[in-house]
Amino acid sequence: MKKFFQEIKADIKFKSAGPGQKLTESVGERAPKEKPNQPAVRQPRQGPTNEAQMAAAAALARLEQKQPKARGPTSQESIRNQVRKELRAEATVSGSTEAPGTNMVPEPREEGSAHLAVPGVCFTCPLTGATLRKDQRDAHIKEAILSHFSTDPVAASIMKIHTFNRDRDKVKLGVDTIAKYLDNICLHPEEEKYRKIKLQNKVFQERINCLEGTHEFFEAIGFQKALLPVPDQEGPEEFYVLSEAAVAEPQSLQRHKDQLLVAEPVRATLARQRRVFRPSPMASQFDLPGDFFNLTAEEIKREQRLRSEAVERLSVLRTKAMREREEQRELRKYTYTLLRVRLPDGCLLQGTFYARERVGALYAFVREALQSDWLPFDLLASGGQKLSEEDSLAFNECGLVPSALLTFSWDAAVLDDIRAAGAEPNSSILKPELLAAIEKLS
Repeated sequence: MKKFFQEIKADIKFKSAGPGQKLTESVGERAPKEKPNQPAVRQPRQGPTNEAQMAAAAALARLEQKQPKARGPTSQESIRNQVRKELRAEATVSGSTEAPGTNMVPEPREEGSAHLAVPGVCFTCPLTGATLRKDQRDAHIKEAILSHFSTDPVAASIMKIHTFNRDRDKVKLGVDTIAKYLDNICLHPEEEKYRKIKLQNKVFQERINCLEGTHEFFEAIGFQKALLPVPDQEGPEEFYVLSEAAVAEPQSLQRHKDQLLVAEPVRATLARQRRVFRPSPMASQFDLPGDFFNLTAEEIKREQRLRSEAVERLSVLRTKAMREREEQRELRKYTYTLLRVRLPDGCLLQGTFYARERVGALYAFVREALQSDWLPFDLLASGGQKLSEEDSLAFNECGLVPSALLTFSWDAAVLDDIRAAGAEPNSSILKPELLAAIEKLS
């Protein structure tokens, strides 16, 4: 039996050894056999994959870290050069133009109005009617106020006082002081002392001189600068002196004073950027620009303060009402919101709003776009929640920030009247000029 297994093993060794090999020969005694001179058909190599290129680049990086740059050529450097040559050759064969070991990163797509629900937050100048970006509004309003001096210097100076000075408390104090000067003149027109204002007076310096536009206002209503002598003082001082023509018209002084007291800062109003889109399955998708998420310095400080307060509250057990208040506070960090209203015919009416505006502003916006703006209607949020026009809630308090899709619904009585008249409830209700400018939501 043992001999039988030995014969089987010998037969297996003979077959696996190949032609011309003796079983008694050791490995060292074997002589290399000459291969037949046949031309080898070389298969074209495939281009390296991204993974292979990355692995090669990583290997090269490790070799470069281990081998100092100052040393002369070594075998490792030869290997690296050979690897580089092979990789370049393979890249050329595969038709790839990218460098070995690198991945092509697609360039970021530039934000364009064709891909955004709205190009950005825009404003309207109340003086010129121009549409402005956020970074343009302040400079444009200042330029418009300054150009208004040529037509109405009194109104322009009043706008400058209220608009150019940011500290509202200082503005109120200065305006009240100017009004007191004018009241004294109107109450005592014969008294010469009330028609003169000393420019170096402490009250004038602290309350009026520090405000932009006050000097222009005094000169516009009839005051003129003059050097007058001062009792018990050697040299003269500068005064504002009211002209005789202005003294003869006290009604004008009273009117200018009233204008100064009731004036408000000139601020650009938020442009609704109203747009109408055809029915689209993408109605609930909002691609918003950065304007809807950027925070000003004041908003960042407020957010930091709120976060600090939140950290302190983490150690305290919170009730459901406390958690709800924190959720509402989180929503208040948005300044703007983009709202869409799905109309009965499926069209979408879109507009931009402040996040702190009331729901009534959306009702007014929709009503301006309707042919029959006197008919009552309802607006439904997600989940069928009805928003009341008389409700004082803001959009951020309703969870409608930074964007939301709402549904237009006819009032029940109106819907019955429409059906009784044989009309189609889902027909178009927008004004013709809006339908003519309808767009496709991309």
